[in-house]
Parts: sequence; C-alpha cells; structure tokens
Amino acid sequence: MVEIALVRGDITAESVDAVVNAANSSLLGGGGVDGAIHRRGGPEILAECRDLRATRFPDGLPAGQAVATTAGRLRARWVIHTVGPVYSAHADRSAILASCYRESLRVADELGATSVAFPAISTGIYGWPIDDGARIAAATVRATDTSVTQVRFVLFDDRAFDAFSAVTR
Repeated sequence: MVEIALVRGDITAESVDAVVNAANSSLLGGGGVDGAIHRRGGPEILAECRDLRATRFPDGLPAGQAVATTAGRLRARWVIHTVGPVYSAHADRSAILASCYRESLRVADELGATSVAFPAISTGIYGWPIDDGARIAAATVRATDTSVTQVRFVLFDDRAFDAFSAVTR
C-alpha cells in the first residue's frame, strides 16, 4: 500500500529517491516545474535529456510516457520526466494524464525507487482543472501496483494543496 503525503512547497527541495518532472516533449527544459528542475538540478540533467533525444526519443517524449535521468544537483537520485496532456474541454484526455502517473511509478519500480515526489501534472500551463487533476492523480496512484512505498504530491500553492487534500483524506 502506497502512503500518500501532501507537501506545500518546492519540488526541487524534496529529498526522495525520484522527483517527477512535468516535462514538455522536447525534454530540454521549459517553464514551471520543468524549468525549476533543470535550473536547480544543473547541466547533468540537460546532458542526459539531450542524449535521450539523440537516441531513444528523436521526435520527443510522447504524452503519457515517462523516462528517467540523473537528478544532478537535486536532493533526489533520479528525475522521472513525463509529458502531461494539454487540457481540452472537447476531448477526454484523462487516460493520458493517468498514464503519466502510472508510467512514472513503473519507471520508479525499474529504478528501485521507494519514494517519489510528484507535481500536479498538466494543471499549470497545460490548463488541466486542478480539482480534476487531483482526482485523477490520487486515484491512479492508489490503483497502481507498485513497489513505491511513499508518494509525495508537492504542490506549489494553496489552491492545489486544498484540491489534493480533498481527494486524499
């Protein structure tokens, strides 16, 4: 059984086995969580991401998939990069969002990670409504068969913290 914890703060400061990055498909950094992880983690993360683009993902990492790199200077061992879907009021992309959490846990299992910190994937610039994003995240983590023993949802603001609190009580 996975223990779920909520943290109000900065995911780049978490001391866990793996930090999940809400990446864009290029894997080369960006804004929000992605930019913060690359800035604080240092050039080692970007170097591995460039290698992944040159070898395994020449067209970028598809939404819903996950891949790991070093965590560089972060207080974690690995960064698990996953690309969330852009929210659409006209197309149901919830299965892709759920896949981000499930695939990140699968990669964590392959690495032997037991503690994982997640952001609220797709709820920033990708526009996913926070209440629905929290519901999908919590339900997926609870339903996924994993060796991870602790999942921390690290939430940037009170609104996200409250949304996750409502679904993880």
